[in-house]
Amino acid sequence: MQTALTDTLKTSADGPEADAILRSCVHCGFCSATCPTYQLTGNELDGPRGRIYLIKSVLEGEVATQATQHHLDRCLTCRACETACPSGVQYGRLLEIGRTTLESRKIRSVAQRVVRWLLRQLVPYPQRFGLLLRIADVARGVLPVSLSARVPDMSMQNDVGEMDAWPPARHQRRMLVLAGCAQSALAPGINRACARVLDGLGISLLEAREAGCCGALSQHLSAIVEAQNFVRANIDAWWPYVDDGIEAIVVTASGCMTTVKEYGYLLRDDPDYAEKAKRIADLCRDPVEVLAGEDLTSLALQPCVERIAFQAPCSLQHGLSLSGNVESLLRGCGFDLAAVGDPQMCCGSAGTYSILQSGLAMQLRSLKLEALKADAPSLIASANIGCLTYLREGTDIPVVHWIELIDHALKLGQLGVQPRHLSRTP
Repeated sequence: MQTALTDTLKTSADGPEADAILRSCVHCGFCSATCPTYQLTGNELDGPRGRIYLIKSVLEGEVATQATQHHLDRCLTCRACETACPSGVQYGRLLEIGRTTLESRKIRSVAQRVVRWLLRQLVPYPQRFGLLLRIADVARGVLPVSLSARVPDMSMQNDVGEMDAWPPARHQRRMLVLAGCAQSALAPGINRACARVLDGLGISLLEAREAGCCGALSQHLSAIVEAQNFVRANIDAWWPYVDDGIEAIVVTASGCMTTVKEYGYLLRDDPDYAEKAKRIADLCRDPVEVLAGEDLTSLALQPCVERIAFQAPCSLQHGLSLSGNVESLLRGCGFDLAAVGDPQMCCGSAGTYSILQSGLAMQLRSLKLEALKADAPSLIASANIGCLTYLREGTDIPVVHWIELIDHALKLGQLGVQPRHLSRTP
C-alpha cells in the first residue's frame, strides 16, 4: 500500500512504525472473514481493511470525524485478523496509533469522554472497584434490570475454607502471579486455585502487593502515558523478586497476559525501564505454559465427569498464540470436552467493549453461548476474567476459569472422592 503521511507524523515516534504497517497491507481481504464486527454488520468500515483505510486517511492529514471514531471504537481488538493475515500486518499496533491520534483531535463527545474517564478511575483500582461492586450488590433490588444483571454475586467472595486457602510459601521453586485489578475484585479464587495447583507441584506462588493493574484498560482507551505508569509500577513491584531468582511471572487472565507480554514494546523508548520491561515480558507465563512443563500425574487428579465447553479467549488464541493448548491439557487430565463450533469468534467482552458497545457485544455473546451450549455441556470454562464474567451474565450454566477445574480435581483427589456432579463454582 502506498502512503503519504503528514510531515509532522513522519518525524513523530509512531510515524515510521505506522508507515511500515500500512505499507505491509496488500488489502487482500483475508482478514474480513475472521472479523466479528464485519460479520455482524457487513460494513467494510467495520472490518480491518476498512479501518486500516480510515486510519491511513487520518494519518495522511484528512479531517477526522465522529464517524471515523465510531468505526474504530467498534473494533474489539480481538486480533483475529492478525492470525489470518498472510502479510503479517500488525493491525493491533496500527489501531492503537490511529485511536491515540483521534483522541488528540478531541472530536469525542463530552459524555463519551466522561464515561471513559470514570472507567479509568474505577476499574484499575481494586479497592475502588470492589467497593463499587459491593454497593451495587446491596442495591441490586433497586437497580434497573439491565444493570442488576451485570452485578456479580459478591456473597461468595468470603466463603474460603481450609482447602480453598492460599498455601504458605514453603517450596524452593517460586513464581510470582499478577493480582490484577478487576479479577482480584471479581474472582480472587482464581489466583488461589492456581496457587494450590502449583503448590501441589512443588512451586510456591507469590503476590507482590505493590503491583496492580497491568495497564491494559488505559492502553485500550488511548491513555498511553497512564498505561505506561501502571507498567512502571508493576516492574518496580516485581523487580526485587526477579533479582531474587523467581522462575516466572504467572498471569491467570489471558487478556492481562497479552499486555504484560508487550511491556518491552510499551516502554521501548524509556532508558530507565526498557531492559527491565523486556526481562519482565520474557518471564511472563500463562498457567497452561507452566503446567505443560510439569508432571501432572503427581497431583492424582480426580476430574469431574461432566462435559465441559471451553471458551478460548481471543487474547489466548491471537494475542498469545496458545490456541488449543488449554483444551489439550484438560483432555490429558481426563476432562470430557464438548465440541465448540466457530471457536475463534469473540464473545463480545473485550475489556470495556461490553460496556461501551453493548449492542454489538450482546449479539456476539448470544452467538458464542449458542456455540458453547450446542453439545450440551454442564459447565463452561474460560481463561480470561472478562470473558468469564460476561458469559456468566448471559447463561445459567456455571462459568469458571479452567485452573479452577484443575484445583477442584486436585481437592477431590486429596479427599479420595470420585465426583458425579460439579454443581457450583470450584
